[in-house]
Amino acid sequence: MENRVAIISIIVENQESVAALNEILHNFGQYILGRMGIPYASRNLGIISVALDAPTDIISSITGKLGMLPGVSAKSLMAKHAK
Repeated sequence: MENRVAIISIIVENQESVAALNEILHNFGQYILGRMGIPYASRNLGIISVALDAPTDIISSITGKLGMLPGVSAKSLMAKHAK
């Protein structure tokens, strides 16, 4: 399967899920190009963007695992063409 470039956007509303979130990202670290996190203290949440170069099933797996964490929302956007 060919790799696709993708972004996973993550909103963290439950700070107790941060350790599990970081563990998931660590486990898929070989696919991660970069990560940016923005703490939004006045709303008590975090905004994270993760850039990936991975097969579509890996991108879906990461997004699904993140989205199952309590207080975490995750959505992915993939480039149209595999390279």
